[in-house]
Amino acid sequence: MDMGHTQRPLARMPLAWLCAALIGQAQAASTADLDACSAIPGDAERLACYDGLSGRSQPEAGPEPAMGRQPLAAQAASQPPKLLSALSRHWELDDEAKQGAFLFRAHRPNYFLPLKYSSSPNSTPFRDEFSIEPDLGLEPLETELQLSFKIKGMEGVFGHDNADLWFGYTVTSFWQAYNSDISSPFRETNYEPEAMLVYRTNYNIAGFRGRFLNLGIVHQSNGRQEGLSRSWNRVYAQLGFERGNLALTIRPWYRIPESAGTDDNPDIEDYLGHGDLQLAYHGGRHTYSLLFRNNFKSTENHGAVKLNWSFPLHGRLRGYVQYFDGYGESLIDYNHSQQSFGVGLSLTGGI
Repeated sequence: MDMGHTQRPLARMPLAWLCAALIGQAQAASTADLDACSAIPGDAERLACYDGLSGRSQPEAGPEPAMGRQPLAAQAASQPPKLLSALSRHWELDDEAKQGAFLFRAHRPNYFLPLKYSSSPNSTPFRDEFSIEPDLGLEPLETELQLSFKIKGMEGVFGHDNADLWFGYTVTSFWQAYNSDISSPFRETNYEPEAMLVYRTNYNIAGFRGRFLNLGIVHQSNGRQEGLSRSWNRVYAQLGFERGNLALTIRPWYRIPESAGTDDNPDIEDYLGHGDLQLAYHGGRHTYSLLFRNNFKSTENHGAVKLNWSFPLHGRLRGYVQYFDGYGESLIDYNHSQQSFGVGLSLTGGI
């Protein structure tokens, strides 16, 4: 028996394992870099970023000028492109991220959840006290759609390079698509226009880098009349921080008072609180986010938690998973507690 011949495959196995491990590490390390390259607006800079990741050599530089120094354009081209963080790409906080005014960009996540299940559909607002029917007959399974965009209206407000004026708009619809007994209605749609003055910052606190201060005013309503109308107006200050792939935003707000005769939901702050906090982690091509709010009352404590997971499917199409627990998933549900779970698709993320 030829023992040397039978042992050759075994001798090659450690080498194969080592190659597979190195390939796996290279693929894991490159996903975040590839995403950062794809976010670079300039064609030449984006191509240079991809070339750098692939190890492709750059063309040799020609002879230096007589003064022994390269022209500024050549120096800029020879520098590797700056990898931008998620906060920087979202709010254009670095000079390399700026794309100018009057261009549509994603604001909050844009998604469609064809399957969404609620533990406790809120039929109470739809009840008719003069009817023998107990409620509208909502089903726990429905769909949800959100479209959200923002536009930079002015770059360099008041002549200050670090301040930009943005306008945003978000619409979120909850659709009883599978409820043929009541003709599959959109049971609730929320509209949310806002204006934001975003000021770039650069400081460090507790290991986090402070990237921006956002001063905004926002109106939110469901466009209904009489007993189903819900609306409120707020001013807020939002602070944005980052540490590696982790982004943190803190947004306290103040509700603009309304007269007692026109206030549709005078106790809304008892349920939605006075601000929110959001954490987002961008790990390679996967994004995880946590939204938290609470009224911080020892008695009648109310709040909510929302978890999102976005992951690649094909091209720009991404999978989207959402979990919610608490009060105020929509305006009509501001004083109603429920748990919901939805799965679907997303085209753009948000912060």
